Amino acid sequence: MPLNPLVAKDLKKLTVNGKNDGATYIKLQDAELEPYNGLDISRLDRLAKILRGLIFATVEGARSGHPGGSSSKVEQFLALTLGGSLAFDPADPKHPGRDRLIWSAGHCTPLLYGGQALYYEAMRRAGRQFSEAVVNCVLPEHLSQFRRLDGPPGHAESQYPYADYCTGPSGHGFSAAGGMAIAHASCGLPTKVWVMMGDAESEEGMTFEARNVLVATATDNIIVSLDYNHFGIDGPIEEAMSAPYLNYWLGFGWNVIEANGHNVNELLYAYAIARQGFDNSRPTAIIAHTIKGKEYGAKENTTASHGSPTDHEDYVKILKQLGFSAPGEKGNVARDIQKILDALTEDDASFIDWQLEKGADKIEPESELIARMKKTLPNRPLINPRGIKRPKNLPPELAFKPGDKISMRQASELWCKWLMEQTAFFYAGAGDLSKSVLLGQSEHVYGIINAQNKFGRGIRFGIAEQNMAMMSMALTQDVLPGGFRPVSVFGTYGVFTAMYGHAVHLALVANAANPATQGFFIALATHDGPETGEDGPTHQGMYWMSLFDAYPGIKVYKPTDANEVIEMLFFALEKGEPIVLALSRSETPVLDRKNTPASSACDGAYIYKEYTGAGKKIALAVCGATLLQNVLLALPDLAKQKLDVKIVVVTSPELFVELEKTDPKKAQAILSDEERATVIALHNGWNEFTREFIQPAGYQNRLIGVDHFLKSGRATEVYGQAGLDTESLVKKNVHICHSREGGNPEK
Repeated sequence: MPLNPLVAKDLKKLTVNGKNDGATYIKLQDAELEPYNGLDISRLDRLAKILRGLIFATVEGARSGHPGGSSSKVEQFLALTLGGSLAFDPADPKHPGRDRLIWSAGHCTPLLYGGQALYYEAMRRAGRQFSEAVVNCVLPEHLSQFRRLDGPPGHAESQYPYADYCTGPSGHGFSAAGGMAIAHASCGLPTKVWVMMGDAESEEGMTFEARNVLVATATDNIIVSLDYNHFGIDGPIEEAMSAPYLNYWLGFGWNVIEANGHNVNELLYAYAIARQGFDNSRPTAIIAHTIKGKEYGAKENTTASHGSPTDHEDYVKILKQLGFSAPGEKGNVARDIQKILDALTEDDASFIDWQLEKGADKIEPESELIARMKKTLPNRPLINPRGIKRPKNLPPELAFKPGDKISMRQASELWCKWLMEQTAFFYAGAGDLSKSVLLGQSEHVYGIINAQNKFGRGIRFGIAEQNMAMMSMALTQDVLPGGFRPVSVFGTYGVFTAMYGHAVHLALVANAANPATQGFFIALATHDGPETGEDGPTHQGMYWMSLFDAYPGIKVYKPTDANEVIEMLFFALEKGEPIVLALSRSETPVLDRKNTPASSACDGAYIYKEYTGAGKKIALAVCGATLLQNVLLALPDLAKQKLDVKIVVVTSPELFVELEKTDPKKAQAILSDEERATVIALHNGWNEFTREFIQPAGYQNRLIGVDHFLKSGRATEVYGQAGLDTESLVKKNVHICHSREGGNPEK
């Protein structure tokens, strides 16, 4: 390491042996170190007091927020952002060649915004020109509006400088950072992904999953700055974590550097060493020993400092102890913020501006970064996947003949393989189910990412749905040099998707908060419906879509055959809105279409069979491939009952609602308002999924689905148990029609 041995003479190095051979442990804590690069450490300590003052005033003004973790991370933030280790230009905070900074401790926004206010004020005073509209930063005058409408939000959001993901829920930001780091490393980029993280987050299961995956994928460009203050919200972390804390990182094979989290000089060295790396293809965690709520009066070193302000009298004392004059009137902190910033001297402002320039100088020109990717990924198409259109003439492997029995999983696998071959920016992975959700062909186009194949595109997540989803989605919510926007597909059984539901929620929040980085991803939900009957209710995928049906910004697509799978995937890619793709396990007959092409599935519903003109009209809205086959088998018996059946195939109720807004005439032609007053909607799962086709709303007896857990059995048996077999469908439809004729159709 290029550290003067006289300066670093007390560094104690230890290479972890045994299973983790090759990982490095360094203890900087209490080492005798000369000032890093000759920096004035006393100045940085004074800036720490100013920054804490801004944090405490921000929380006081809102009477809300998280002072504890914000205060304990102050020196970490200053050392990282002013020490030259972070490649970042505050005048161009979204430069594609910058390092990424993720606040896994997303609640520590008083620090994030206080730091921005301090730096941009210093830049203004130093005469640096920047566009407020371009940088979209929090300035001192904005701090008093913290947590108020149109003010800085309570949790980190990615539209701001020094924040590259929308975070808040513990652990999710760490996994998101991991996904971005995998994307950058696998493209040969020199960028680092830094994570500001709390120690209690190690309790969250998805961080266990992420620590595993990041070592397995040899992702050595991620650096975690971990705030080890021993407290979560409810109490000491030791109440929930039984092993020595370092084991949670060393035991996974991470490089670990220990430092005093309130010693700026130790942190400066720690970040410089971590940035330089260890040439061992392992990620690094900097364990910073800190005091929660440092200098926050009576709440210092207590869990009480986590998410609640101190009383006003204590706040007054705190500011005085930090060296600032008495605060102004209670509830008005604008004057306090100005007084705190009065302590920022002209020399301080110039120092900050100079150090920030050093960080900006670390960013390589975008043209050089693009050249790196071309060199790293030879013979791969450097094409934005979201710009790829459906070929006018489909490749033979993506077109299926009517009558052939093809699993929709097979169609999806072939499409994903095809897309993988068209672009260098498509990633695929599964929750230890690749052979079942069928992602293997796409994963192996460029291979699985590991130490021997760092530029692969397949990711082995293991049984880790939550982390799988978070990583896979976050890597799509970044813009790489050249404007390239990665796309991902990840898969598990539909019934297991609930395990990553909140990760999807967070990704959709990020898409909404920062449209400039809106990501597109495909979440495969296979084994949909009762088809996995023999596994019993633990694996029968009948209710999972209820979660995603409620989220804005994502739609559930449920194609009915292999050709519809292909058309809906191309449609979704061009539309750019994330999807959950529902696929049944069984082989499904490719539909014989006369007047309605498979692309009609992209309307959310289409007419598969019109009325014949003989008998009493009855419209059926059918969702589910096997269920449609059962309905088709029921047609002769329904005809004997003098029922003239129209079949509308439903592939996405949400897409159909969208069609009603954009092309109401077309929607009416598919299913008119008059028909919706009598239509019977059938779904091979949660009956409310097709509620949009019923008018007026609330006529529940025309929503036929599954409203209880089913027993184990063969698929045909389970469909019978659910009342969705051919015989039951005939009886139900006849009964509803006869009830309607009796004048009381809704009983």
